[in-house]
Amino acid sequence: MSIFSATPNPPKAHETPRRGENPSLSIISAGTTLVGDVETAGVIKVEGRVQGTIKAAQVLLAKGGIIEGNLITQEAVLGGEVTGSVQADERVEVQATALVNGDIVTRRIAIAEGGQVNGIVTTGEPSAELQAKVGGDRLRAELALAAVTRDSHNS
Repeated sequence: MSIFSATPNPPKAHETPRRGENPSLSIISAGTTLVGDVETAGVIKVEGRVQGTIKAAQVLLAKGGIIEGNLITQEAVLGGEVTGSVQADERVEVQATALVNGDIVTRRIAIAEGGQVNGIVTTGEPSAELQAKVGGDRLRAELALAAVTRDSHNS
């Protein structure tokens, strides 16, 4: 088998690798700016700057790292600056050095003292409707949240 051959069923970018599989690690090093969307089935660590959407099983944003775009992942550990929405199926960790300017939708969240989030945070088991509507636009997110809240009260 050639090292360049395609795998029969490649995992989706935001799926966690199966037990026994070693997830790939991609690093955007300090001093590097990547312009464009990034998609990987493994882990991406951002020490530099990414201008675009990131889809990965896990996103690690180092202190001093900058992401200008949306994150779609299973888990995000944030130590730098994010300008965009964060959608993590499992958990988000906002470290003391982190600044998130955007909305967060996740099952679980930990925000360390000093960590900053400027946006709407939705935790627990969000509905598919709310996840689809929340995308970094604060007004749309507020309207979606109000609609979901209103619908739940009318049911």
